[in-house]
Amino acid sequence: MNPELAELLKRQGPLPLARVMALAADQYYATKEPFGTAGDFVTAPEISQMFGELIGLWLADIWQRAGAPKRVLLAELGPGRGTLMVDALRAIQRAAPALAQAAELHLVERSPRLRAIQAKVLPGATWHDDLGTLPEDAPLLLVANEFLDALPIAQFEKLEDGWVLRRVEVAGSSGPRWDRSVGANLAFIPASLRDAPRGSIHERSFAAEQVGAAVAKRVAAQGGAALFIDYGYAGPALGDTLQALKGGQYADALETLGEADISAHVDFGAIARAADPHARVQGPQPQGMFLDSLGLPERAERLKAMASNARRAEIEAARVRLSSIGAMGRLFQAMAISASDWPAPAGFPTLPA
Repeated sequence: MNPELAELLKRQGPLPLARVMALAADQYYATKEPFGTAGDFVTAPEISQMFGELIGLWLADIWQRAGAPKRVLLAELGPGRGTLMVDALRAIQRAAPALAQAAELHLVERSPRLRAIQAKVLPGATWHDDLGTLPEDAPLLLVANEFLDALPIAQFEKLEDGWVLRRVEVAGSSGPRWDRSVGANLAFIPASLRDAPRGSIHERSFAAEQVGAAVAKRVAAQGGAALFIDYGYAGPALGDTLQALKGGQYADALETLGEADISAHVDFGAIARAADPHARVQGPQPQGMFLDSLGLPERAERLKAMASNARRAEIEAARVRLSSIGAMGRLFQAMAISASDWPAPAGFPTLPA
């Protein structure tokens, strides 16, 4: 556990899990290199250029079908090393060069260290600490890949005498541990889950729900569409999905706070409920089905046609990893939020009239 965070918990704890996760993430991303084979985890854009290219084509397609606005805000939440956006812009430049000219690039990234890395590959971008400072005077095309899972969550646990809020504490020389001394507001527990058996865990990411609502309000007012891709499920549901990755291996989430990537599965059902009053929601759709419908198999075949035998094997392995049920194809989900007067985004089942 990060020593500074441990000391803070000794002085101020116990603190709600969501607060601890936020503090740990700030320390982690300020000091660690999380991405790629040398980091703690590998994201889809790092696996293959095909992922970012297909996202770029998805953006170009909906922009063209919306009448090709002369000015558009192209934004990404949590851009990492900028890999996804670099690949997306390359595909956009080839498929819809007018969109490349119309797009103003905006990146939502709090980490100064990651901003410096992104600036090397995306020098024309404007950076923001949060969604609130994005311009409001043009349609918004937004992408967020593995962003929501890193946002803080609250955990509620069912004890013998009712639901409690899980908090984290460090007492004396012992390591971090759970505190269960504060009762939970039942309004935060879905009615269908309140009678769950003792020991049950329910998670809520209020931060993720706020992002979903904020993005929906923006595209409704400005026009545009947003694409979220992450690992998760359509809740409400029970279960403890808090996890930590360090050096590509799972680690104890409490013991490695501030020193490992900490995340939780995304409840896309909650995101949809937060966004639905404001804009059209499509999905969640399994990532494999989404990418295949955008042309992943065909793109892989085109790349293999120009590659060596060894490279062809790598391309095929990447395609399988991105889309197969046994890899990322089912666990990862895609969801779109779009303005009601914009065309339906590609990659999702057609909604009934």
